[in-house]
Amino acid sequence: MRAVALIAAVLAFLLLSGTIGLRHAPFVSTPRAGERQGSDQDDVDSKSFAKAVTRWNPDIFWAPASKSTDVITRSGDEARAVFGPIPDGDCDSPQMKVIPLEVDGNVVDLKPNPTKPGSPLEFEHRNVSGEVVKWTATLPKCDKPSLTGSTTYCGLNSRVVRVVRGNVEWLFLCRKSNISQEVSTDPYWTRSDPRFSVFGSIGFNRKSGEIVFFDGRKDWSEFDWSKPFVPPGGRNYSDEVGRAAAKKIYDPTFQISCHACHDNKSPYVIDPHIAQSRVGFRSAGDSRSTTFSLGDFLPRRPRLPGAPFRVVGSGYTGTYRNELSQARTVEDPTGNCTSCHTLTTQVTGRRFAADAAGHEPTVTLPTWVQLLELHEEQIVYAEIAAHRTDWAVGSGGIHPWMLPGSGNELSSGTPRLSSEDWRKLSDCLWGAGGSGCGYRPLYTRCPAPEAEDEGSSLADAEIHVLPPPPGEEMKTRLLRVSWTFRNSYGGVPERDDIRINVAVSAGAIPATGDPPQSGEYPSIEQAKGTSIEAISGPVSSAGSSLLIENVSFGGHTKWSDPTPSMSPRSFQIDLPGECNRRTLIRLMPKRFCFDQSQAAFSEADHLIYADVQCGELR
Repeated sequence: MRAVALIAAVLAFLLLSGTIGLRHAPFVSTPRAGERQGSDQDDVDSKSFAKAVTRWNPDIFWAPASKSTDVITRSGDEARAVFGPIPDGDCDSPQMKVIPLEVDGNVVDLKPNPTKPGSPLEFEHRNVSGEVVKWTATLPKCDKPSLTGSTTYCGLNSRVVRVVRGNVEWLFLCRKSNISQEVSTDPYWTRSDPRFSVFGSIGFNRKSGEIVFFDGRKDWSEFDWSKPFVPPGGRNYSDEVGRAAAKKIYDPTFQISCHACHDNKSPYVIDPHIAQSRVGFRSAGDSRSTTFSLGDFLPRRPRLPGAPFRVVGSGYTGTYRNELSQARTVEDPTGNCTSCHTLTTQVTGRRFAADAAGHEPTVTLPTWVQLLELHEEQIVYAEIAAHRTDWAVGSGGIHPWMLPGSGNELSSGTPRLSSEDWRKLSDCLWGAGGSGCGYRPLYTRCPAPEAEDEGSSLADAEIHVLPPPPGEEMKTRLLRVSWTFRNSYGGVPERDDIRINVAVSAGAIPATGDPPQSGEYPSIEQAKGTSIEAISGPVSSAGSSLLIENVSFGGHTKWSDPTPSMSPRSFQIDLPGECNRRTLIRLMPKRFCFDQSQAAFSEADHLIYADVQCGELR
């Protein structure tokens, strides 16, 4: 009897360990010889696999910026995933700058006039020495009218704040303006009045060329800078109060096409209007230029026309999909104007270049559409010119504010761009030129992880076969898959736009034990999830494989903000592996682009496998 009992015990052990006899249906959908793929049993096993994956790996499967469907909240979460924490928009901070307004070479402000009874508010004009040269009751013109075409031409006491965090720069603009587009002696225009009408924020990564735009609501006529503005999406996923407040501040319709003006691929892309503050006077060392300009507030860092440049934000890019895809950079066929900076077929070319060169926008042979657009732009050009002082275009010598060869060093005495050269350049800027315009796409594609010069990398991929967790069936083993990924693109320690897809298949262990060929692994398209059928949670069926999407790194649980780090992040996922079968895995790094391309996938092969021998663990 003892011998019989011993034999029975040995047989039971062998059956449980999977070393003899039992044929267990696979968790993954690659069939054994003679099995029919796509059977009801396969569906049951796929669901069991999916449930085990979810049970063993809680809260690591999630897409960034997926917590909310609200346009502003989601857009803020997307921006934070690319640029890191967004600072509050604080136009009353010590770092703020007042954008100066100049008239006849003097700086102007609205103040009480002590020389008149009752000290009424009037416009004070001070020279570079700080001396009051005159007071005026009106201000119909200024030296450098706004080029927006939609705000007050000679508005004063607008504020700008620049916050730099590593490679990322944030600029917040609090602009005073009104419907009439004319300034007055209303107290609203004083420096101490915190009311303003246009709020905008721009984030820019000067290394990666990524840029994001947010505007204040357009159904608000007044904002108040006495209190900071919470960033869109709040300060993090858990900031419910801030997230709710931000919904009321920012424009969910993206009514203003910010990209049309902020597109010249230079650091002051974050506010090209301020570039006018660099305009030199007749003498390169003129004290007015030093006193009244913003100096190095926005430093010069030239960027080449081919430099990466991409707008981030699924809501914004969805609104302006066509405009973004059609925008082009331009080379000046005359060789005068694009050797130092980039011009485009957008507003920087059609309006800023025209104003800088002192020539009306023109197209030699316009289409009907171009003719209508050209007429509108000529009206704006005329309105801007009508608000410019005679001093600026005469004795002041600061308009035109760009000269061939010498740029905005206006003391050179170089004559303005000729009418013929301007006609050739303007044709290019309106998309009506030929091959000499050197057209190329302005915006670049979302970079795939591990692409050349992108800088990120997946490494240290391993797979370990472990006993099943307590309470799990003995016919499976736990496969612990781990790897590291360094997301260094743009040099942002809090960047969180990468997830890893894990594609899994199974097959027989060859008698020879030879390693698998590359064609035996799940395919690249399967790992991308090109054509999938949902099973449960993060698991889907992808042809002959199962796909687990959006694996996040260790400790980065669902809807949490990452801790800052430029070191590789550690990833780990536990999977069920069937006894006496080979499990094959493809790891696929995936970048969430937050634009209309949706996602970009690595082209590198990251392939690992394990032969699950249930009689031994390795």
